Amino acid sequence: MKKVLFITGKLAEKGLKTVIQSIENKNFSYEIRNLNVNVAALLTTDMIERRIGDVDGFDEIIIPGRVRGDIKALEMNICKKVTRGPDDLPLLFGAKPVKYDLSKFETSIFGEITDALNMTVDQVIEKAEFFRAEGADVIDVGCLPNKHFPHLEEIVQELKNRNFYVSIDSHNTDELIRGSKAGADYLLSVKSETYHILENLDSYPILIPTDGNLPEFYKLIDRAIDDKLIFIADPILDPISYGFTESLVRYVNLREKYPEIHIMMGLGNITELTHADTSGINMIMLGIIEELKLNHILTTQVSRHCSTVIRETDLARRIIHAASENNLTPKHIN
Repeated sequence: MKKVLFITGKLAEKGLKTVIQSIENKNFSYEIRNLNVNVAALLTTDMIERRIGDVDGFDEIIIPGRVRGDIKALEMNICKKVTRGPDDLPLLFGAKPVKYDLSKFETSIFGEITDALNMTVDQVIEKAEFFRAEGADVIDVGCLPNKHFPHLEEIVQELKNRNFYVSIDSHNTDELIRGSKAGADYLLSVKSETYHILENLDSYPILIPTDGNLPEFYKLIDRAIDDKLIFIADPILDPISYGFTESLVRYVNLREKYPEIHIMMGLGNITELTHADTSGINMIMLGIIEELKLNHILTTQVSRHCSTVIRETDLARRIIHAASENNLTPKHIN
C-alpha cells in the first residue's frame, strides 16, 4: 500500500485530518506533518526542504496547493515524488468531494418587518411568509415611535394562526403588553424601568441596557435569573464610527460573565448602515457569533443593498457551524 506524507500548517492541520478521514476505501496509508507555520500557503519549497525531516518510507509527498517555489528542485533534493494538493483533496484519490452537513445551525434568525404599522394584515403575512422561506425563524413585528398601531393584535393573531413565532419590537410598554396578550412569543425590548410589565405576561423578554449602563444591565440580568425567567440579553451592537468595536467587547464580556444565558445580536446597525457587500459582512459577523456562542440574530431587509440579508444570514450560520464542527476554516464548504 502506498504511503503518503501530507505537509500542512497549524491552522489547517485539523481540517486536513477531517478531509482525509472522509475518504472512503483509502488505498494508501498516511502521515500528516505540521511544519510549524500558521498558514500552510505561506510555505515555500525551500522551507519545506529545511523542515520536512525524515521522508524514508514515503512514496509521495503532498504539499499545499499554494506553496511557492520550484517543486522539481524539491523532488530532486529529497528524492521523493512531490504533488500539489488541489482544493478538493479527495478528488486526487478518485474519491468524491467532501459534502458538509448544512442542515444544522445553533443561532435563530429574527427577521424584522420594520414598517408593519404601515402595512395591511395581508401584506404583513405575505412578507412574513417570504422571510420564513428565506430562513427567518421568528417574525419581528416593528412598531414606530409615537404612532398608534391599531391592527397590532390582528397581525400577531394571524401570524400565530399560521404557525409563526412572533416578536414585538417596540419601546412602548402599551404595545409590548398588547402584543404579548395577543400571543407574541418575544418582547423586544425590555429595560430596567419596564421590567415590571413582565409580571402578568407570558412572552419571553429581550433585555437591553438603559443608555448603555452596563452595571445596571447586569443587575437586570441577575434579577431575571433570580426570578427564573426565560429571557434573551442584548447589549446592543453599535454602527461603525459610533462605537462598533467597543460594542463587540460588550458581547465578549457578557458571554464571559454569563456563560449559560441566551444572547442576541442585532446586525442591522452594520448591514443597513454600511455600504458594502452584505454577504461578506454577514459571514464575518456570523463567525463572531459562532465563536461567542451567541444564540439569536435580529436582522432587517430595508436598504436596497440589504435585499437578500436573511438568506445570506441563513447560509452563513450553516456554513460557519459546519466549519466549527469539522475544525475547518469556512472555505470550500459551500
